[in-house]
Amino acid sequence: MSKQIKADLMLMLVTLCWGVSYLLMDICLSEIGPLTLNAYRFLIAFFAAVALAFTKLKNVNKITLKYSAVIGLALTLVYIGVTYGVMYTSLSNAGFLCALTVVITPILTFLIKKETPNKKLILVLLLCLIGIALMTLNEQLKPALGDVLCIMCAFAYAVDLIIADTAVHKEEVNAFQLGVYQLGFTGLYILILALVLETPVLPVEPSVWASMLFLAVFCTGVAFIVQMIAQQYTSATHVGVIFALEPVFAAVAAFFFAGERLLPRAYLGAVLMLLGIFIMEIDMKSLFNRKRASEVLDLEDSEE
Repeated sequence: MSKQIKADLMLMLVTLCWGVSYLLMDICLSEIGPLTLNAYRFLIAFFAAVALAFTKLKNVNKITLKYSAVIGLALTLVYIGVTYGVMYTSLSNAGFLCALTVVITPILTFLIKKETPNKKLILVLLLCLIGIALMTLNEQLKPALGDVLCIMCAFAYAVDLIIADTAVHKEEVNAFQLGVYQLGFTGLYILILALVLETPVLPVEPSVWASMLFLAVFCTGVAFIVQMIAQQYTSATHVGVIFALEPVFAAVAAFFFAGERLLPRAYLGAVLMLLGIFIMEIDMKSLFNRKRASEVLDLEDSEE
């Protein structure tokens, strides 16, 4: 198994955690404010990582810290957008709109790095755009407030992916340390906002505590550290496409656990997005060549 495939599988697990996170956020928001939730989420993840891997984190260079601080700013915008978005739109819509990262990432990559997208990627982008439109636009062709906030989240996360892609490919940057310290900076930024704009309180219900801890440990700590490590072996655009599976997991969780139902056209949009993901992820030319090679070998064996 190649490093690329291992990285993809790791990122798929990350995506599964993030897909479930929309439901968990909705549970937590019943008792605590969105900024307070995210402050707890990132700070718990950061201190847990420090406690478990202090020896690997104590010697950190300035370049790693600089990138961690910048990525932390991007993540602050991401999680303000997604958390408030969940409050003002459906869980499924939030999941699919945040997946606009898959469209925005290659566009920003082209503008910043002058990397021209190939024909297959252009087809994927069109399918995703049509799918997202079917998912979110109403009869007046207008998205809800929560939809707009989730689009902001997608844009900020595309910026995060590109910065992270630049950082992890620098020799001076330690990917593991970057993954941990970005959590600390994000938690610090959001804590400051929470202290100014909200009155932080602790959860009361056990279900809220459990949801918040799962968000902190698995959907934040483990997920972001794994992302930084895995992103060394793949491109920012490729990561963006894999993360497009996030809304599918979000919609499944909302369907079975929150009883959320979508319009038929929304499900059609979801199918188009999935189709785009499979087109991007599966190398049909390689599969065809392997099949032909296998047929040739079988023919040679039969002749012998």
